[in-house]
Amino acid sequence: MTFTAMTPTTLRPAEAPTLYFIGVTTGKSSIQTVFPAWADELGLNGARLQGIDLPLHAPAEDYRRVVEFIAADELSLGALVTTHKIDLYRAAADLFDVTDRFALMMGETSCLSKTPAGLTCHAKDPISGGLALDAFVPEGHWASTGAQVLSMGAGGSTVAISWYLTQPVLGANRPSSMVVSNRSQPRLDHLRNVYDAFGTDTPIEYVLAPAPEDNDRILRRLAPGSLMVNATGLGKDAPGSPLTNASVFPQDGLAWDLNYRGDLVFLDQSRSQASTLQHIEDGWIYFLHGWTQVIGEVFHIDIPTSGPAFDRLSDLARGTR
Repeated sequence: MTFTAMTPTTLRPAEAPTLYFIGVTTGKSSIQTVFPAWADELGLNGARLQGIDLPLHAPAEDYRRVVEFIAADELSLGALVTTHKIDLYRAAADLFDVTDRFALMMGETSCLSKTPAGLTCHAKDPISGGLALDAFVPEGHWASTGAQVLSMGAGGSTVAISWYLTQPVLGANRPSSMVVSNRSQPRLDHLRNVYDAFGTDTPIEYVLAPAPEDNDRILRRLAPGSLMVNATGLGKDAPGSPLTNASVFPQDGLAWDLNYRGDLVFLDQSRSQASTLQHIEDGWIYFLHGWTQVIGEVFHIDIPTSGPAFDRLSDLARGTR
């Protein structure tokens, strides 16, 4: 089945309660077949999902056009934002009637919803990313290992992950340090400004890494047990991996690709060194939590984050893949 995405120039009024998916290649996502099954399960009778595709780092006026359309259209109830989280927020922050504390803290949005107070901007990654991390990182891992984190890519997901893992309330159970690499400097500068406001004492290093070989060099100096995250979008939004095939993962490391579909070269590279690694995780659980958090917000329903009801949604999603 082909799913036709809209663009900022082809937006048209919704004919049924509609959740928008703002991304790059939304028609290729599993959510296109998963959402109807979930809508039936959750009692969202007649609700629809509609993709809106924009190129990476689209013009500000395109982001504003999309936000203004959703705000004005009666049956357009909200949106999940992926890839464009920081760019859309920067372009359209003045259009939101309400901005939640995570969005303000992180300078990004992953969810738009409507309430009696108006169009509301949310950052859900600190919640969904934390739930996904808790699903595979062993309890007490950081306190017992002194391991580090390397997050390749300095977008919204890395901002949220860095906050979640370094909260002072976690005490000793935090990474000994974090390294964030990115192919361009502006995103690193943004992360530095946001991270400085978190109030954490976990050291963080910002590395400009325009080539995969740069990330290979960082990988070689990580402590055993460290977590490596592909948060670049490579493998989904663009082909390839942030590492070369000559990369060497740390002993007993944890490898996490935020993607679950696409080229998935990073996952292949991780699996080629499975005997070295403690765990390899794709983006499926992150996908589930990311979407269920947004659906609950947009349709104003409570969706459990674990237990039989959540497992039922997971099973339905796997059955439609």
